[in-house]
Amino acid sequence: MMGAGLSVLIGLKSATLFMFFLSLRMFQFTLLSIPFLYAALVSFLVAIASHPSINLPILLGKGSDGNFPFWSLIMFSPYLYFVRAFSFIRRFTSGEAPYSQISEGLYVGGWPYAPDKLPPGNPAIIDCTCELPRKNELTGSAYLCIPTWDTRSPDPGEIESAVNWACRKRAQGIPVFIHCAYGHGRSVAVMCALLVALGLAEDWKSAEKMIKEKRPYIRMNALHRMALEEWSKDRLSTPKRKG
Repeated sequence: MMGAGLSVLIGLKSATLFMFFLSLRMFQFTLLSIPFLYAALVSFLVAIASHPSINLPILLGKGSDGNFPFWSLIMFSPYLYFVRAFSFIRRFTSGEAPYSQISEGLYVGGWPYAPDKLPPGNPAIIDCTCELPRKNELTGSAYLCIPTWDTRSPDPGEIESAVNWACRKRAQGIPVFIHCAYGHGRSVAVMCALLVALGLAEDWKSAEKMIKEKRPYIRMNALHRMALEEWSKDRLSTPKRKG
């Protein structure tokens, strides 16, 4: 779900589902048409809520523990289960590594839907998705969720919170794994900021190059770069604490 942006692609999906609904109604398959209408309406709502001018990832109800409430699983099931299946199939067919080590104790990658998709050392996890659940098998790890739509970016404040949390974990000697759906955009933006904060990269641009050497298929877009630029400016303008 990259390139054109989530809102455009899900909007097209909504239109396609609605056309199926109209076609089935035309041939008087009324009961069969209802699920297509519901899926079209859910997709339309997601397309609107994920537009950069609205950007409301809280719509899906993902909790701070990484789980979805029952009402969300029912209400948004056409979207939530679609993205899970899409993510699994894409990861399975792409041949990409589930994660990459960028520096000692720092990993970036895709959704860890199974324990073998998680880096070694029981890492602290920063989850940048709003659409994918934290698997029950991974509940023993320290965890922070900054829910973000696919193809969008965490805002500068969320990036700073994630960086501060990750820095504390590294100070304790705990590895850190930052993930989104595929380890291409959202998670890479946060990792860029973390590399700068830890003094491993001069700025986010050099951090991006550093990550690309380890994970060549990353695809940060204009929204990710804009958020990082704002984060960098905010960080420079914040007075350093003494002592």
